[in-house]
Amino acid sequence: MTGDFSRVRRIVKTDDFSSVFRLRPAYRTAHFVLYARPAGLPNARLGIVVAKRFAPRAVTRNTIKRMTRELFRQTELLSLDCIVRLSKPINTKSDPATTVQLKVLLRTELTRLLASQKLPENS
Repeated sequence: MTGDFSRVRRIVKTDDFSSVFRLRPAYRTAHFVLYARPAGLPNARLGIVVAKRFAPRAVTRNTIKRMTRELFRQTELLSLDCIVRLSKPINTKSDPATTVQLKVLLRTELTRLLASQKLPENS
């Protein structure tokens, strides 16, 4: 992984999370929901919500968060506040915590999710 994920690139305040959650979801995939609102800031900010009931293992939750942050860093987004929320169970305690197939699935879904808010190529 490259780069950092500084505090200015994160949504950290409860009020900021609440103001984004009040809006309708901008985009959905099989397991994730993206909420987004214009931020009026020079850069996009990210919040990640991964509930324990949908990903019971900490290893899985942390993998999801790491992938989301890395893809967010690599995607040139408009000046938005974005929240990525896991909305359906990703695996159970009986399944392995992370597998190659799971990582490919996560990367595919998260790439599609973040690409929905990407800057147009010719702007």
